[in-house]
Amino acid sequence: MDSGGRSEPQQIYAAAGSREEGSGEEGSALVEFIFLGLVLLVPVVYLIVTAGQVQGAAFAAVGAAEAAARVYVDAEDPVSGEQRARAAAELAFTDFGFEPEEMLLDISCSAECLAAGSTVTALVRFDVPLPLAPGIPGMDFAPVTVDSSSTQIVERYG
Repeated sequence: MDSGGRSEPQQIYAAAGSREEGSGEEGSALVEFIFLGLVLLVPVVYLIVTAGQVQGAAFAAVGAAEAAARVYVDAEDPVSGEQRARAAAELAFTDFGFEPEEMLLDISCSAECLAAGSTVTALVRFDVPLPLAPGIPGMDFAPVTVDSSSTQIVERYG
């Protein structure tokens, strides 16, 4: 029975090996982690991207309204002021990566436009599209509308 000490470790290893082979749970934690990660993380990432796009559109609307009002106040006549204000607002939207065709620009004056001391108000409104939605046919849904206004005073001594 010299080999009696050797038989005990063999029995322990054999018993441990038989338990591992019959469990059937190998690799399921990895599959569950990946599945739950996709189910939970993809919507959270999409929500973050959507919130970023709405915030970017809000910044673009503020910049466009301020630029349009400033440019209109410095114009020589209302027609050229309207054209220059639209170009400035479109530039602000393209700087943020949005299509300026979707932007609405409305310019109003307190009294006679471009008269000394009158105020000019530029209102910009924009429907923010969902991320990845333009790639899907039939998805022209814009759940959020951002708008901004800016008022400038026409200088008396030009």
